[in-house]
Amino acid sequence: MTASSRSPQKLRQELAHVAARIIAVDGMNDYLAAKKKAALQLGLPVNRNLPTNQEVELALIDYQNLFQQESTTRHLQQRRRIAVSAMKLLQDYSPVLTGAVLNGTATQQSSVDLHVFTDEPEQIRFLLDEHGIPSQIMAKTLRHGNNETVDYPVYHFRAEDIPVNLIVMPLKWKHHPPLSPVDGKPMKRAALEKVKNMLNISDD
Repeated sequence: MTASSRSPQKLRQELAHVAARIIAVDGMNDYLAAKKKAALQLGLPVNRNLPTNQEVELALIDYQNLFQQESTTRHLQQRRRIAVSAMKLLQDYSPVLTGAVLNGTATQQSSVDLHVFTDEPEQIRFLLDEHGIPSQIMAKTLRHGNNETVDYPVYHFRAEDIPVNLIVMPLKWKHHPPLSPVDGKPMKRAALEKVKNMLNISDD
């Protein structure tokens, strides 16, 4: 069956599944780039009738459950352990886990993404320096419910060769998560106790 003979919905589904495979196998974390690569592979336009990020994520979950259950579990366990260690270190800044490591779709390239809260971002750098953790500062743009986009400082470092990103937010955003790039809803976030429960870790 040629592309022209398939319905737009069928094409979207096929694109979503190919994009999901690219993310799962190649470790590509950029959903838009994965969708465009999938379109090229299928000989379709790269800017028309693309699946939503949510459709790709659902296809990714299906793919991981079918073909990568063991490796996905391993990636998640390692990254959640790293998250717990980092959250203990950052406990004065109310750290919360977000992203693929929380929602269960982590690949071999996924970073540990934590939101931390302070009106003095440099305090995070001081803490990392104090513990001998070399870091780089970057920026990340996130969108909030009022269509406001905000550039947040990000302290990036590696633990067990896994990338860790500390997205530093003012205290006013502690109870107002930014919007997820996947479904446009407020980001899911988990505090330390919830992450420990995922790993069946009891208090020391």
